Amino acid sequence: MECVRWGIVGCGDVTEVKSGPGFQNANAAKLVAVMRRDVQEAADYANRHGVPRYYGQAEALIGDDGVDAVYVATPPSSHLELALKVAQAGKPCLVEKPMAMDHSECRQMVAAFRNRGRPLFVAYYRRALPRFLRVRELLQEGAVGELSSVHITHYEQLARGEAANGWRFRPDVSGGGLFMDLGSHGLDLLDFLVSPIRRVWGCAANTGGTYQAEDTVAASFEFESGIVGTGIWNFNAGFSDDRITFTGSDGELQCPVFSDTGIRVKNGAVTTTEEFRNPPHVHQPLIQTVVDELLGRGTCESTGESAARTGWVMDRCLQSYYEERIRTP
Repeated sequence: MECVRWGIVGCGDVTEVKSGPGFQNANAAKLVAVMRRDVQEAADYANRHGVPRYYGQAEALIGDDGVDAVYVATPPSSHLELALKVAQAGKPCLVEKPMAMDHSECRQMVAAFRNRGRPLFVAYYRRALPRFLRVRELLQEGAVGELSSVHITHYEQLARGEAANGWRFRPDVSGGGLFMDLGSHGLDLLDFLVSPIRRVWGCAANTGGTYQAEDTVAASFEFESGIVGTGIWNFNAGFSDDRITFTGSDGELQCPVFSDTGIRVKNGAVTTTEEFRNPPHVHQPLIQTVVDELLGRGTCESTGESAARTGWVMDRCLQSYYEERIRTP
Protein backbone atom coordinates (compact mmCIF):
# COMPACT_ATOMS: atom_id res chain seq x y z
CA MET A 1 0.00 0.00 0.00
CA GLU A 2 1.48 3.32 -1.10
CA CYS A 3 -1.44 5.52 -0.03
CA VAL A 4 -4.01 5.20 2.77
CA ARG A 5 -7.56 5.81 1.55
CA TRP A 6 -9.68 7.21 4.38
CA GLY A 7 -13.38 7.26 5.09
CA ILE A 8 -15.04 9.46 7.73
CA VAL A 9 -18.06 8.30 9.72
CA GLY A 10 -19.75 11.43 11.03
CA CYS A 11 -18.61 14.36 8.88
CA GLY A 12 -19.78 17.04 11.32
CA ASP A 13 -18.28 20.29 12.55
CA VAL A 14 -14.99 18.84 13.85
CA THR A 15 -14.19 17.56 10.35
CA GLU A 16 -14.73 20.86 8.53
CA VAL A 17 -11.35 22.43 9.41
CA LYS A 18 -9.69 20.59 12.29
CA SER A 19 -9.49 17.10 10.83
CA GLY A 20 -11.14 16.55 7.43
CA PRO A 21 -8.64 18.54 5.33
CA GLY A 22 -5.83 16.86 7.26
CA PHE A 23 -6.65 13.55 5.56
CA GLN A 24 -6.45 15.28 2.19
CA ASN A 25 -3.24 17.17 2.91
CA ALA A 26 -1.22 14.49 4.72
CA ASN A 27 1.45 12.77 2.67
CA ALA A 28 0.35 9.42 1.17
CA ALA A 29 -3.26 9.88 2.28
CA LYS A 30 -6.57 10.47 0.51
CA LEU A 31 -10.07 11.17 1.80
CA VAL A 32 -12.26 9.07 -0.48
CA ALA A 33 -15.59 8.71 1.36
CA VAL A 34 -17.70 10.40 4.04
CA MET A 35 -20.86 9.42 5.88
CA ARG A 36 -23.57 11.27 7.75
CA ARG A 37 -27.06 10.09 8.72
CA ASP A 38 -28.52 13.01 6.77
CA VAL A 39 -27.33 11.89 3.34
CA GLN A 40 -27.97 15.34 1.86
CA GLU A 41 -25.55 16.86 4.36
CA ALA A 42 -23.07 14.11 3.52
CA ALA A 43 -23.44 14.96 -0.16
CA ASP A 44 -22.95 18.66 0.58
CA TYR A 45 -19.77 17.92 2.57
CA ALA A 46 -18.42 15.69 -0.19
CA ASN A 47 -19.15 18.33 -2.81
CA ARG A 48 -17.50 21.15 -0.85
CA HIS A 49 -14.42 19.12 0.08
CA GLY A 50 -13.92 17.26 -3.17
CA VAL A 51 -14.64 13.79 -1.73
CA PRO A 52 -15.66 11.27 -4.41
CA ARG A 53 -18.17 9.16 -2.42
CA TYR A 54 -20.70 9.76 0.33
CA TYR A 55 -23.07 7.57 2.34
CA GLY A 56 -26.02 7.83 4.72
CA GLN A 57 -25.16 4.64 6.61
CA ALA A 58 -21.97 3.84 8.51
CA GLU A 59 -22.03 0.20 7.46
CA ALA A 60 -21.88 1.15 3.80
CA LEU A 61 -18.77 3.27 4.26
CA ILE A 62 -17.05 0.73 6.52
CA GLY A 63 -17.74 -1.99 3.96
CA ASP A 64 -16.46 0.06 1.02
CA ASP A 65 -13.57 -1.90 -0.50
CA GLY A 66 -12.02 1.39 -1.60
CA VAL A 67 -11.69 2.56 2.03
CA ASP A 68 -8.52 1.33 3.76
CA ALA A 69 -8.99 3.02 7.17
CA VAL A 70 -11.91 4.64 9.01
CA TYR A 71 -12.06 7.80 11.13
CA VAL A 72 -15.00 7.75 13.58
CA ALA A 73 -15.96 11.37 14.31
CA THR A 74 -19.34 10.90 16.00
CA PRO A 75 -20.27 11.66 19.64
CA PRO A 76 -18.86 9.21 22.23
CA SER A 77 -22.10 7.25 22.73
CA SER A 78 -21.64 5.62 19.31
CA HIS A 79 -17.86 5.07 19.41
CA LEU A 80 -17.97 1.53 20.76
CA GLU A 81 -20.58 0.28 18.30
CA LEU A 82 -18.90 1.86 15.29
CA ALA A 83 -15.37 0.88 16.28
CA LEU A 84 -16.43 -2.74 16.72
CA LYS A 85 -17.87 -2.70 13.19
CA VAL A 86 -14.59 -1.33 11.83
CA ALA A 87 -12.66 -4.01 13.72
CA GLN A 88 -14.97 -6.70 12.33
CA ALA A 89 -14.28 -5.36 8.84
CA GLY A 90 -10.56 -5.82 9.52
CA LYS A 91 -9.65 -2.17 8.99
CA PRO A 92 -7.52 0.25 11.05
CA CYS A 93 -9.51 2.90 12.91
CA LEU A 94 -8.95 6.40 14.26
CA VAL A 95 -11.59 7.33 16.86
CA GLU A 96 -12.42 10.81 18.13
CA LYS A 97 -11.80 11.66 21.76
CA PRO A 98 -12.88 10.93 24.38
CA MET A 99 -12.38 7.36 23.23
CA ALA A 100 -15.65 6.04 24.69
CA MET A 101 -18.27 6.56 27.37
CA ASP A 102 -16.17 4.89 30.07
CA HIS A 103 -13.14 2.71 30.64
CA SER A 104 -15.10 -0.51 30.21
CA GLU A 105 -15.98 0.47 26.65
CA CYS A 106 -12.36 1.45 26.03
CA ARG A 107 -11.24 -2.03 27.04
CA GLN A 108 -13.75 -3.65 24.71
CA MET A 109 -12.50 -1.57 21.80
CA VAL A 110 -8.84 -2.32 22.50
CA ALA A 111 -9.57 -6.05 22.76
CA ALA A 112 -11.54 -6.11 19.51
CA PHE A 113 -8.71 -4.59 17.48
CA ARG A 114 -6.07 -6.69 19.21
CA ASN A 115 -8.04 -9.83 18.36
CA ARG A 116 -8.27 -8.78 14.71
CA GLY A 117 -4.62 -7.78 14.53
CA ARG A 118 -5.48 -4.24 13.43
CA PRO A 119 -4.36 -0.93 14.98
CA LEU A 120 -6.66 1.41 16.88
CA PHE A 121 -5.75 5.08 17.24
CA VAL A 122 -7.46 7.92 19.13
CA ALA A 123 -7.54 11.56 18.06
CA TYR A 124 -5.59 13.11 20.93
CA TYR A 125 -3.86 15.24 18.32
CA ARG A 126 -1.85 17.32 20.76
CA ARG A 127 0.61 14.44 21.03
CA ALA A 128 1.85 15.35 17.54
CA LEU A 129 1.78 19.17 17.72
CA PRO A 130 5.22 20.88 17.72
CA ARG A 131 4.39 22.82 20.89
CA PHE A 132 3.99 19.71 23.01
CA LEU A 133 6.80 17.80 21.38
CA ARG A 134 9.00 20.72 22.45
CA VAL A 135 7.60 20.62 26.00
CA ARG A 136 8.50 16.95 26.25
CA GLU A 137 11.97 17.67 24.91
CA LEU A 138 12.54 20.48 27.43
CA LEU A 139 11.42 18.32 30.34
CA GLN A 140 13.65 15.46 29.22
CA GLU A 141 16.58 17.86 28.86
CA GLY A 142 16.13 19.04 32.45
CA ALA A 143 15.06 22.60 31.63
CA VAL A 144 13.48 22.85 35.10
CA GLY A 145 15.84 20.43 36.81
CA GLU A 146 14.36 17.26 38.23
CA LEU A 147 10.59 17.30 37.77
CA SER A 148 8.78 17.01 41.10
CA SER A 149 5.13 18.05 40.61
CA VAL A 150 2.54 19.02 38.02
CA HIS A 151 -0.59 21.18 38.25
CA ILE A 152 -3.22 21.47 35.50
CA THR A 153 -6.05 24.01 35.46
CA HIS A 154 -8.90 24.76 33.08
CA TYR A 155 -11.44 27.53 33.66
CA GLU A 156 -14.43 28.45 31.49
CA GLN A 157 -17.58 30.46 31.98
CA LEU A 158 -20.77 28.54 32.67
CA ALA A 159 -22.82 27.46 29.66
CA ARG A 160 -26.41 28.68 29.90
CA GLY A 161 -29.61 28.47 27.92
CA GLU A 162 -29.33 27.04 24.43
CA ALA A 163 -25.55 26.73 24.80
CA ALA A 164 -26.10 24.19 27.62
CA ASN A 165 -28.35 21.95 25.52
CA GLY A 166 -25.68 20.45 23.26
CA TRP A 167 -24.63 16.80 23.39
CA ARG A 168 -21.41 17.64 25.24
CA PHE A 169 -23.51 18.44 28.34
CA ARG A 170 -25.54 15.21 28.15
CA PRO A 171 -23.97 12.30 30.08
CA ASP A 172 -26.06 9.80 28.08
CA VAL A 173 -24.30 10.95 24.88
CA SER A 174 -20.92 12.29 26.02
CA GLY A 175 -20.26 10.17 29.10
CA GLY A 176 -20.10 13.28 31.26
CA GLY A 177 -19.73 17.02 30.75
CA LEU A 178 -16.96 19.27 29.48
CA PHE A 179 -14.51 17.40 31.68
CA MET A 180 -14.92 14.42 29.35
CA ASP A 181 -14.79 16.54 26.20
CA LEU A 182 -12.07 19.05 27.12
CA GLY A 183 -10.46 17.73 30.29
CA SER A 184 -9.53 14.52 28.51
CA HIS A 185 -7.08 16.44 26.31
CA GLY A 186 -5.10 17.68 29.30
CA LEU A 187 -5.06 14.31 31.03
CA ASP A 188 -3.84 12.64 27.86
CA LEU A 189 -1.08 15.24 27.61
CA LEU A 190 0.06 14.45 31.15
CA ASP A 191 0.26 10.77 30.19
CA PHE A 192 2.32 11.77 27.15
CA LEU A 193 4.58 14.38 28.76
CA VAL A 194 5.21 12.85 32.20
CA SER A 195 4.18 9.17 32.33
CA PRO A 196 0.97 7.18 32.81
CA ILE A 197 -1.03 7.98 35.94
CA ARG A 198 -1.10 4.97 38.27
CA ARG A 199 -3.21 6.33 41.13
CA VAL A 200 -5.88 9.03 41.16
CA TRP A 201 -8.34 10.50 43.64
CA GLY A 202 -11.04 12.77 42.28
CA CYS A 203 -14.41 14.35 42.95
CA ALA A 204 -16.92 16.26 40.85
CA ALA A 205 -19.84 18.58 41.46
CA ASN A 206 -22.50 20.60 39.69
CA THR A 207 -22.29 24.15 41.01
CA GLY A 208 -24.16 26.06 38.29
CA GLY A 209 -27.28 23.97 37.81
CA THR A 210 -27.72 24.79 34.13
CA TYR A 211 -27.25 21.21 32.91
CA GLN A 212 -27.18 17.68 34.32
CA ALA A 213 -23.48 16.89 33.94
CA GLU A 214 -20.74 17.91 36.35
CA ASP A 215 -19.28 21.39 35.86
CA THR A 216 -16.37 21.26 38.31
CA VAL A 217 -13.82 18.50 38.93
CA ALA A 218 -10.83 18.29 41.28
CA ALA A 219 -8.21 15.56 41.26
CA SER A 220 -4.88 14.53 42.72
CA PHE A 221 -2.77 11.83 41.15
CA GLU A 222 0.51 9.96 41.14
CA PHE A 223 2.40 9.07 37.97
CA GLU A 224 4.27 5.84 37.29
CA SER A 225 7.46 7.92 37.33
CA GLY A 226 6.79 8.86 40.98
CA ILE A 227 5.81 12.48 40.24
CA VAL A 228 2.68 13.82 41.95
CA GLY A 229 0.10 16.16 40.48
CA THR A 230 -3.18 17.99 40.96
CA GLY A 231 -5.87 19.35 38.68
CA ILE A 232 -8.88 21.68 38.71
CA TRP A 233 -11.40 21.83 35.89
CA ASN A 234 -13.92 24.60 36.63
CA PHE A 235 -16.54 25.25 33.97
CA ASN A 236 -18.42 27.70 36.21
CA ALA A 237 -15.74 30.38 36.45
CA GLY A 238 -15.89 34.08 35.70
CA PHE A 239 -13.11 33.88 33.12
CA SER A 240 -11.37 31.50 30.71
CA ASP A 241 -7.86 30.17 31.21
CA ASP A 242 -5.97 26.91 30.86
CA ARG A 243 -2.42 25.83 31.61
CA ILE A 244 -0.14 23.09 32.85
CA THR A 245 2.61 24.02 35.32
CA PHE A 246 5.55 21.64 35.58
CA THR A 247 7.63 22.34 38.70
CA GLY A 248 11.15 21.05 39.08
CA SER A 249 14.17 21.40 41.32
CA ASP A 250 15.50 24.35 39.28
CA GLY A 251 12.36 26.15 38.11
CA GLU A 252 9.05 25.73 36.32
CA LEU A 253 7.63 25.36 32.83
CA GLN A 254 4.17 26.56 31.84
CA CYS A 255 2.29 25.74 28.67
CA PRO A 256 -1.35 25.89 27.57
CA VAL A 257 -3.57 22.97 26.69
CA PHE A 258 -5.95 24.88 24.41
CA SER A 259 -4.68 28.45 24.07
CA ASP A 260 -2.55 29.02 20.99
CA THR A 261 0.31 30.53 22.96
CA GLY A 262 3.93 29.79 23.77
CA ILE A 263 5.95 27.87 26.33
CA ARG A 264 7.37 29.80 29.32
CA VAL A 265 10.36 28.44 31.22
CA LYS A 266 11.61 30.02 34.45
CA ASN A 267 14.97 28.79 35.68
CA GLY A 268 16.38 30.81 38.54
CA ALA A 269 16.24 34.49 37.63
CA VAL A 270 15.98 33.78 33.90
CA THR A 271 12.63 33.46 32.13
CA THR A 272 12.42 32.49 28.47
CA THR A 273 9.46 32.10 26.14
CA GLU A 274 9.28 29.97 23.01
CA GLU A 275 6.41 30.87 20.70
CA PHE A 276 4.40 28.23 18.89
CA ARG A 277 1.30 28.46 16.72
CA ASN A 278 -1.04 25.68 15.74
CA PRO A 279 -1.14 24.51 12.10
CA PRO A 280 -4.28 25.36 10.05
CA HIS A 281 -5.63 21.81 10.45
CA VAL A 282 -4.63 20.77 13.97
CA HIS A 283 -5.29 17.05 13.44
CA GLN A 284 -2.99 16.83 10.44
CA PRO A 285 0.30 16.13 12.29
CA LEU A 286 -1.34 13.25 14.18
CA ILE A 287 -2.99 11.97 11.00
CA GLN A 288 0.45 11.94 9.40
CA THR A 289 1.82 9.75 12.21
CA VAL A 290 -1.10 7.34 11.74
CA VAL A 291 -0.50 7.17 7.99
CA ASP A 292 3.23 6.68 8.52
CA GLU A 293 2.60 3.78 10.89
CA LEU A 294 0.12 2.14 8.53
CA LEU A 295 2.70 2.40 5.74
CA GLY A 296 5.52 1.09 7.94
CA ARG A 297 7.34 4.42 8.03
CA GLY A 298 6.88 5.52 11.64
CA THR A 299 4.83 5.25 14.82
CA CYS A 300 1.73 6.99 16.15
CA GLU A 301 1.85 7.62 19.91
CA SER A 302 -1.90 8.08 20.40
CA THR A 303 -3.24 4.55 20.60
CA GLY A 304 -6.26 2.79 21.98
CA GLU A 305 -4.12 1.65 24.91
CA SER A 306 -2.92 5.16 25.79
CA ALA A 307 -6.42 6.63 25.41
CA ALA A 308 -7.91 3.88 27.58
CA ARG A 309 -5.57 4.98 30.38
CA THR A 310 -7.09 8.46 30.18
CA GLY A 311 -10.55 6.89 30.23
CA TRP A 312 -9.63 5.09 33.46
CA VAL A 313 -8.48 8.34 35.09
CA MET A 314 -11.69 10.15 34.12
CA ASP A 315 -13.80 7.28 35.50
CA ARG A 316 -12.05 7.61 38.86
CA CYS A 317 -12.72 11.36 38.93
CA LEU A 318 -16.41 11.09 38.02
CA GLN A 319 -17.40 7.88 39.77
CA SER A 320 -18.73 9.36 42.99
CA TYR A 321 -20.72 12.03 41.15
CA TYR A 322 -22.53 9.60 38.87
CA GLU A 323 -23.05 6.96 41.54
CA GLU A 324 -25.66 9.35 42.94
CA ARG A 325 -27.34 9.97 39.56
CA ILE A 326 -28.73 8.00 36.66
CA ARG A 327 -26.04 7.54 34.03
CA THR A 328 -26.36 5.62 30.79
CA PRO A 329 -22.97 3.90 30.32
